Amino acid sequence: MHIVLNSFGASLKKENGLFQVTTPEGRQSFAPKDIKSISISKGARISSDAVLLAIENQIDVLFIDGLGMPQGRVWSVKYGSISEIRQKQIEFLFSARSVDWVKSIIEEKINNQVAILLTYQPSENDKLKMIIKQAINSMEDYHSKIRQLEGETVSEIAPTLRGWEGAAARKYFQVVAQIIPENYHFEKRSHNPAHDAFNATLNYGYGILYGKVESALIKAGIDPYVGIFHRDDYNRPALVFDVIEKFRVWIDYVVIQLFMQDAFSDECFEKKENSCMLDGLGKRILIQSVNDYLAEIIVLNKMERSRGVHVDLYAQNLAQLFLKQ
Repeated sequence: MHIVLNSFGASLKKENGLFQVTTPEGRQSFAPKDIKSISISKGARISSDAVLLAIENQIDVLFIDGLGMPQGRVWSVKYGSISEIRQKQIEFLFSARSVDWVKSIIEEKINNQVAILLTYQPSENDKLKMIIKQAINSMEDYHSKIRQLEGETVSEIAPTLRGWEGAAARKYFQVVAQIIPENYHFEKRSHNPAHDAFNATLNYGYGILYGKVESALIKAGIDPYVGIFHRDDYNRPALVFDVIEKFRVWIDYVVIQLFMQDAFSDECFEKKENSCMLDGLGKRILIQSVNDYLAEIIVLNKMERSRGVHVDLYAQNLAQLFLKQ
């Protein structure tokens, strides 16, 4: 279970060895063994005793902004204490092996995007079927170019790789905009600020995933600030931006499904002249949907685990990859 305090005045404290959540609707108590993470947004409060209880039980405490992006966290000093992993992480960064790793991450991202488009390919509507087919052909072309791209360092291939990755993503989102219901169609991908309801929801979903990926890396002893592909991002957890590319498709699927099911009403969004943000009810719907999806058991790499656990396992395997040099 995940505790999320995103309403003004909500609070979390320790009471008789339990977490006690207080909101305008009332109070609830939760045993630490049942909690996986705690997220606190602006306007909510957490006591120091609750923070220490979380640390004692190795529960992540994240402080998030209005977009769901982690701005800070508290974690146990037991996390990330393996200096050898971080030393090998730096060596991997400047090795030729990092080129293959980055290429595989971007190739997998494009494969996942193609899978999403195939999932929503209509049985009728020949025009949309043709649009999807053309987009997939273009994306597979970029995939082939990336596979054939050669270079001795990531820095050498990064500009070309970013260009092809971006081009494939534009093709993908152009089609996604046509797949979802017409009243939610959007012109292009927009980040901060989002210009429409779909992008606002997607951005918040990615924010949830950023926190989970960063947590997995820290627990595995990896420095999330030492990126490989996104290493030019100053003072940001650049490796999180690398690793998340493997898992973005999960958020894409959840968000597309919610819009296909018309799960949001106008009150789920705060709209201004040129921006749109997910609001209280919308956040609750998305957070619950994402957490339910990540809790589902799937088979990945011949292992039957929840999607959330698979993220942790990938981080552990990445640490071993760094060490095998």
